[in-house]
Amino acid sequence: MRNFRKLRIWVSAVDFTKNVYLLTNEFPFHEKYGLSSQMQRAAVSIASNIAEGSSRKSQVDFARFLEISIGSSFEIETQLIIAKGLNYIKEEKFNEMINQLTVIQKQTNQLISKLR
Repeated sequence: MRNFRKLRIWVSAVDFTKNVYLLTNEFPFHEKYGLSSQMQRAAVSIASNIAEGSSRKSQVDFARFLEISIGSSFEIETQLIIAKGLNYIKEEKFNEMINQLTVIQKQTNQLISKLR
């Protein structure tokens, strides 16, 4: 069993999730149960699947959970684009969030490659 707390991608994903919560707290109230909630759940899913996968004994199983995590990262990338299109996010903040997410995606893909 791996210690997920020591994985750089997990730490990055938790930091990203915190930023998503801070960002979505600024969205209009009517988005509380819509886009805000979707984005928060997708962000939580990234870190959660990394943690859950790290508990698996086989590298194949761990890689499968990392793939689920990548899927959640693409989900939230789409949601960030939608939020920007709705003018909920300014360009600078959008770029910051996308850059942070891209790092997580690259780190996750690298770990998947190592495991296989």
